[in-house]
Amino acid sequence: MVNTKQSRSINYLIKQLPMATVYINDNYKIEHASDQWIKIFNLNPNEVIGSSLHDLVGEINSKWKLIFEKCLIDKETQSGTDLYIDCNTTKNWFEWTSIPWFDEKENVIGIIVQAQNITKYIQNEVKAKKLEMLLHETRELSKIGTWEYNPHTKELNWCDVVKNIHEVPLDFVPTIEFGINSYKEGYSRSLISKVVDGAIQNGKPWNEKVQLITSKGNEIWVIAAGKPIFKKGKLISLIGTFQDVNEQTLKDIKIQESENLLRTLIDNLPLNVYIKDLESRKILVNKSECEYLGVEHQEELLGKSDFDLYDKKIAQISRNEDLKVINSMKPIIGKETVNITKDGIATHFLTSKIPVKGLDGKANALVGFSLDISKLKQKEEELRDLINVSSLQNKKLINFAHIVSHNLRSHTANFSMLLDFLINEKNEDEKLKIVNMLTDASDNLLETLDNLNEVVAINTNVNLGKHPIHLNSKIKAVQQNLLAFLRNNNAKIINNIPEDVHIKAIPAYLDSILMNFMTNAVKYKDPNRDPVITLSIKRSQGYTVLSIADNGLGIDLKKYGSKLFGMYKTFHNNTDARGIGLYITKNQIEAMNGKIITTSEVGKGTTFNIHFHEKD
Repeated sequence: MVNTKQSRSINYLIKQLPMATVYINDNYKIEHASDQWIKIFNLNPNEVIGSSLHDLVGEINSKWKLIFEKCLIDKETQSGTDLYIDCNTTKNWFEWTSIPWFDEKENVIGIIVQAQNITKYIQNEVKAKKLEMLLHETRELSKIGTWEYNPHTKELNWCDVVKNIHEVPLDFVPTIEFGINSYKEGYSRSLISKVVDGAIQNGKPWNEKVQLITSKGNEIWVIAAGKPIFKKGKLISLIGTFQDVNEQTLKDIKIQESENLLRTLIDNLPLNVYIKDLESRKILVNKSECEYLGVEHQEELLGKSDFDLYDKKIAQISRNEDLKVINSMKPIIGKETVNITKDGIATHFLTSKIPVKGLDGKANALVGFSLDISKLKQKEEELRDLINVSSLQNKKLINFAHIVSHNLRSHTANFSMLLDFLINEKNEDEKLKIVNMLTDASDNLLETLDNLNEVVAINTNVNLGKHPIHLNSKIKAVQQNLLAFLRNNNAKIINNIPEDVHIKAIPAYLDSILMNFMTNAVKYKDPNRDPVITLSIKRSQGYTVLSIADNGLGIDLKKYGSKLFGMYKTFHNNTDARGIGLYITKNQIEAMNGKIITTSEVGKGTTFNIHFHEKD
């Protein structure tokens, strides 16, 4: 029998056992328990020894009764794994062992139970199984398999996914030669041979998209990746992944082909194409847009707004249009616009702006098209000018025809009447008078024909060219020619024209224009004051404007304005007024692509503003 001292010693020894251990007698009462047992089962150490097992852990189920019986009766050792739920409903897994407890006579006096908490191990095992299942499903879904090659034994292992990609049976045993020769002959096979050799020789990993020919002859795209594994500086294996990317690659190729086709179409359209983001920054431009903005590569324009490229005012107008299209989702189609670059070059465009709808139904970008119509606008302007000139010429032709018809009819009627008088006249003195009258009529007819010829010459002589003329030199020459005439009439000329002024004109026409306006200013002077002629110059809208102002009688423009430059139109009672000078002068000015604007006030004088076109 074990004495009390020995019992305390044994009990103290069991308390310190590192594993949770309990000694149970054949009545299922606890004789000894280690501190670890008390701790993991959260028991009161003062209530454990002598207590019934079912009082501590609850009713013993049939499974454990059978286990205990086998230990007590059959002397068999039992082990297993079980789930234990404590009073706090915490789940714990234990790996346990149940062995018979013998006395010194080899009689079974109870059961020794040892338990080890393996909850973390079980949890990790569950996670590992889930992870393995997840990896398996991921491989199946993404068609990614693994492989391993031993360069020493030449053994190559493929997982089932790799075998499925190669379209070989699952019991197929691959070789490195078979694997490399499965790649499409040419670029793909050469590349894989090179990277595998590089991994073996130099330890370089690889990741390449290549083409594979399966065992069934199907051509597919795959991503082959691998890396060498070293141990103590020596290569022990190659491992890697193998992914079927054929479906996505073929989609990508089709998308790329579509993008290339669209890019080719956009770049070769005879108009500017661009796409802007919601901040009006360019995210795509075609070649025409690059050429218009003077850049070679589209990257130079990407990310830039109209404020970076155009005049600020024009850029703001464009931004307002963009915002209107983006916010309203309504396009602008075929609007005539004018763009002015920062270097001042203006271009006319026919512009369309279309919103790009996103998945949320709102605009996420804007597509713009601009057709350069500058040349068309220029031709349109030239055509308009031509129509205006043609209309004016037609009016002048009709007017000239009426003048010729009227004047010649008047002269011929006069001749006819005088000849009738001459034929019927018997008196010789009267006949002599009629002959003198016929002579005067003939002179008048010749003068009329000269005037008409001069007008015809102005409108038909296209060979006369405009030249830069020093204006003051011409004025001085005309003054010299009119010196006696001007002195006799006490006329004063005030010349306010700077010495450096030149105008483009036909020299003979300029002489005639200056002569006519200066002589008219004197002829139609106010009898109560000496004539004063004031000359000045200015530039306006592509014209050099020569102003000739007088202080003469003035003209009632409301009454005579429409007839001012008509042939044979006179507005004063001067005996030498013929009404031809202003008509000829106006024709000369218009023949040089110029124009004349008149202001006048009766009793104060007249100003003729002669516009000389600065271009040829």
